[in-house]
Amino acid sequence: MNALASKIKDNAISVLPILVIVLILNFTVAPIEDYLVWRFVIGAVLIIFGLSLFLLGVDLAIEPLGGLIGKTVVKSNKLWLIIAAGLVLGFFISIAEPDLIVLADQVQLVSSGQVGNITILIVVSVGMAIMVAFGFLRIIYKIPLNIVLTVIYAVLFIMAIFASNDFISLAFDASGATTGILAVPFILALSFGISKIGKDSKSSEKDSFGLVAIASTGPIAAIILLNVFKGGIQLTGEAEAFVPQTGVFMPFVNSMLDVLLECLLVLAPLIIIFIILQLFVFKLQKKAFWRIIKGFIYALIGIFIFLVGVEAGFVDGGRRIGESLTSFSDNNALVTAVAIIITFILGAVTILAEPAVKVLGRQIEDVTSGYVKKRLVFIFLAIGVGIAISLSVVRILTPGLETWHLLLPGFGIACILSFFVPELFVGIAFDAGGVATGPITVTFILPFVQGIATSNGSAANLVDGFGMIALVAMMPIITLQILGIIYKIRTRKKKEA
Repeated sequence: MNALASKIKDNAISVLPILVIVLILNFTVAPIEDYLVWRFVIGAVLIIFGLSLFLLGVDLAIEPLGGLIGKTVVKSNKLWLIIAAGLVLGFFISIAEPDLIVLADQVQLVSSGQVGNITILIVVSVGMAIMVAFGFLRIIYKIPLNIVLTVIYAVLFIMAIFASNDFISLAFDASGATTGILAVPFILALSFGISKIGKDSKSSEKDSFGLVAIASTGPIAAIILLNVFKGGIQLTGEAEAFVPQTGVFMPFVNSMLDVLLECLLVLAPLIIIFIILQLFVFKLQKKAFWRIIKGFIYALIGIFIFLVGVEAGFVDGGRRIGESLTSFSDNNALVTAVAIIITFILGAVTILAEPAVKVLGRQIEDVTSGYVKKRLVFIFLAIGVGIAISLSVVRILTPGLETWHLLLPGFGIACILSFFVPELFVGIAFDAGGVATGPITVTFILPFVQGIATSNGSAANLVDGFGMIALVAMMPIITLQILGIIYKIRTRKKKEA
């Protein structure tokens, strides 16, 4: 109970600033309906409690399972088994991600059925699976992460020449959608387990990060290839008029069944994998076995409460606040400036409530034995996400500015910086880019930005929503590598002293 109380306290500190900002906006420049305000308050309470239970489940089940699988695969000393494990685990982790399911449904809508949601799920998950397996091999053969990522992104941008602008945004969004509430804790634990294959502790420390970054490039390549081979697909589906659910409590009740099914779909693959491996490989003692089962129960209840709070409490409120914000004045320059400032602040505080971010922060402190403080990582991560969401608003409000105009130089800078920072920070930074795009960003910030676009008259269809997730995944890579440069300079000065 002490562990749960501690997590509730930490999560309350992370989530309450979002609630305070929304209430301030409601009573000043962006008033919304009273029932949406009350739902936002209830949603915030559910998120705090649900997130705390989920993270407790991560501690008891998901991270230990990832570590066990990683160590077991390495002990086998069979290359084919390592590759097979990467393919199977990568596919099932990806296909169960809630954010990817939401994105796939949206693509089916905007492509007028030319690209089905099942097609997106399978194609993206295959891409993820291939790159997870490749990430395993990188760890085993100790290939420098900065070289691997630079080559991968160079190939991706060459491939992007042959894809349409809409699909480039969609591809990078798919990358962010696959590294969410389930994949990140599990992949981080996997990479930690596999990195133990060597006896060099410093090498093990560096190799503990980077697998999320490599895995998230698979969906980008998969979507671009889908566009190239299918050809002629236009994302032109019109957005439906936004009509928020009325009432305070019924939207929570109405969302429960769908969310429960979604949560079961998310955790079922891992539970099945664990039971099969327990019977034939792990053979844990009863106490250890039931501890992991109890962790999965906590995780299931927690993610259910969390997603009910997010979907029923945050989605409609975020969209309506975005619409209201851009209509408070006739001065377009003033509206743009206020929108950019507010989106920066919202992005900076929202990222601190993402479940996967908390898992990454704890993993960073554990692996580096406290050398890299998670609080400092959170600060630079928040700055990166704030800048990213502000850039999304600038892109929407600036005619002719495409997402790739920002992504190409952004990832180019990220790859160049990777040769000037400690290798540990390369892995941390690129992994942080993946974890930044979680359920709160997708279900609150994305509707908020879409609300701004709709109110401004620049968003005629849902395609305008693509690209924000990609920018959120990009900017933290740059800001955290800047943190790495700061650490490098400080370390050098200490040695000189």
